[in-house]
Amino acid sequence: MSAGHDHSHAPASFNRAFAIGIALNLAFVGIEAFYGWRINSLALLADAGHNLSDVAGLVLAWGGALAGQLRPNPRHTYGWRKGSILAAFANALLLLVAMGALVWEAVGRLLAPEPMADHEGVTIMAVAGVGIVVNSVTAWLFMRGRDTDLNIRGAFLHMAADALVSAGVVLAGALTLWKGWAWLDPVVSLLIAGVILWGTWSLFRQSLHLLFDGVPDRVDPQAVHASLMGLPGIERVHDLHIWAMDTSQVAMTAHLVMPVGHADDAFLKAATDLLHDRFEITHVTLQVVNEPFTAPCGDWRSAPAQAPTPAHHHDHHDHHHPH
Repeated sequence: MSAGHDHSHAPASFNRAFAIGIALNLAFVGIEAFYGWRINSLALLADAGHNLSDVAGLVLAWGGALAGQLRPNPRHTYGWRKGSILAAFANALLLLVAMGALVWEAVGRLLAPEPMADHEGVTIMAVAGVGIVVNSVTAWLFMRGRDTDLNIRGAFLHMAADALVSAGVVLAGALTLWKGWAWLDPVVSLLIAGVILWGTWSLFRQSLHLLFDGVPDRVDPQAVHASLMGLPGIERVHDLHIWAMDTSQVAMTAHLVMPVGHADDAFLKAATDLLHDRFEITHVTLQVVNEPFTAPCGDWRSAPAQAPTPAHHHDHHDHHHPH
């Protein structure tokens, strides 16, 4: 049997968003460093260093996205798709470390509050206001991809988190200048860090899960098995595996135990379409066998494989569903 293959399921490109975001954030780092040096503000200089780590996070995410676009070769038959998962994981780690540093600084200031001069406070608030704009615009550039691509979600969270931190600086700065509450800035910083850590933990957990070939959260493996078993002629689904090829595409392999002559191209296409439409699995490999002849590698749905018999009928089809 033969079947046509379409490899046109590449994810949307965010090259322009990455380029604009990196340029904006580098310019903002320059502004913070200049005014931090001009008014001798350790807070602004430290935040400039933090925002430089944001630029590194964007470069990391862009590198992961570009790696996923490299063509496969005989030594890397899937290409470098896992690069986007690795970038999402590294971005989550970077964000967790940055928030840990923010918590450490906030606790230090809470234990030993530092008075803020009026001119310094106004300058810090003005620069933070620019930060809200820069980080909000950058986050908006990645908003449309945050629900479908974990790597893009990492970039979005990084920028949204910084917009939130900048907003907290402006609010705390204004209230501190008005009421003289030196303790307010570290308290607001701790609250913001808590919110960001809560959101980042999910990114960290999901990216680590995918790095170890875990089934993506949006796919229910039990439901996949049940859907395949519901197809006509299938007696058993053997050696079913589901994993993420990158941060947006899912792959699956399975052996379908069926009587001889029950599977043709139309049947395999229907199975592939079902898996794509119901579960968004874009890279499907189905092997049809009369009886299973390989031992399942940790198969969680199948009984032990039977011994091979002389009469075997098997077809191996690899289907890439177009987007």
